[in-house]
Amino acid sequence: MPGAADKALFEHAKLTAGQRVLINGAGGAVGGYAVQLAKQAGAYVIATAGPCSSRRVTAAGADEVVDHTTADVVAAVGRPVDVVLNLAPVEPARLDTLLGLIRPGGVLVNTTVWMPAPTDEERGVRGIDLFVRSDAEQLSHPVELIDGGELRVEVARRVPLAELPALHADAAAGALPNGKVVVTPGA
Repeated sequence: MPGAADKALFEHAKLTAGQRVLINGAGGAVGGYAVQLAKQAGAYVIATAGPCSSRRVTAAGADEVVDHTTADVVAAVGRPVDVVLNLAPVEPARLDTLLGLIRPGGVLVNTTVWMPAPTDEERGVRGIDLFVRSDAEQLSHPVELIDGGELRVEVARRVPLAELPALHADAAAGALPNGKVVVTPGA
């Protein structure tokens, strides 16, 4: 999913050096890539993450980490941001609240496909819904970054294909480790 983070930040949000970005839901895999990519682009990165993932988000390069389980994100962010990247399945009212953090002319990119991204026409804040198509062209830039060591992919576990049913059971129980699980063809 590094392609989704890349597309959201640079194709849709047009993120540039010096901008402030809030990555809501930075504790997940796409969030970790988004933090790395935004930081490499020279942005000031504010990330929301829970207690289990805050250390990983900080290691990815976030300038600030807001614990969304204990803090009021709007109050913690304080001043306006240029971009909000929403990766979390939040309620529509919560997404509207995040929209209020964006400076006039900024953008909210939303990956929660079950609800459209809100806009604020009066302030010129655009809302964009991100739909990912994972094709070679879209993935070429993130692959270059991974190959060059500029984008880290955290592989937590490798599992043989024969153990796929147990992996699905772990996922259903919420017992997957942080990071990617790679399914390999052999033992």
